[in-house]
Parts: sequence; C-alpha cells; structure tokens
Amino acid sequence: MQDISINENLKKIETWKRIVFMLIYALIDSMVKLLIWLVVLLQVGSVLLTGSVNNNILGFGRNLSTYHYHLLLFLTFNTERLPFPFSEWNLTAELESSDPK
Repeated sequence: MQDISINENLKKIETWKRIVFMLIYALIDSMVKLLIWLVVLLQVGSVLLTGSVNNNILGFGRNLSTYHYHLLLFLTFNTERLPFPFSEWNLTAELESSDPK
C-alpha cells in the first residue's frame, strides 16, 4: 500500500518542478551570500574611512537581506511564492508584512 503512495509521489510533476526551481535558487542563494559579504566589507570600509555608513549601500543591503530571506523561505518549503526572477521584486518586499505561506 505504501509503495503505491511513494510511486504516486515520485510521479508528481509539481514536485519535480519545485526541485528544479530549488536547484536554481540554491545557486542564486550562493551568489546572494557573496553579495551580502561584499556589502558588509563596503560598509566596514565606509565606517573606517568616513565614520558613517553609506546610505545607498545600506538600502541595497536591506533589499538583499529581504531577498535572501525570501529565498530561504522557498528553499525550506515555508512558502510556495517563487522569488525573483520568476516573480516581481516587489513580491519579496511584501513578505516582510505577511505570514509565510
């Protein structure tokens, strides 16, 4: 009985599509992490050289952090909403004010 259920689960196209998206987003997540570290280093440099944070980098870092959060929600099955680039960038910003899923 359970073998039939497993076979049915393995044949679900939606699951396989999600796995493909998860692989794509895992690669994107790696790049986002590198960008976050670049933001960290730029802000440290800004503080050391000017004594204050760079507001442009601050906003970019906030948006990047929110996007990273959206990626993690999707990768951990906490949301079915596809992150950017398969949805609008604004959708990620809306996650801050809504419940996951």
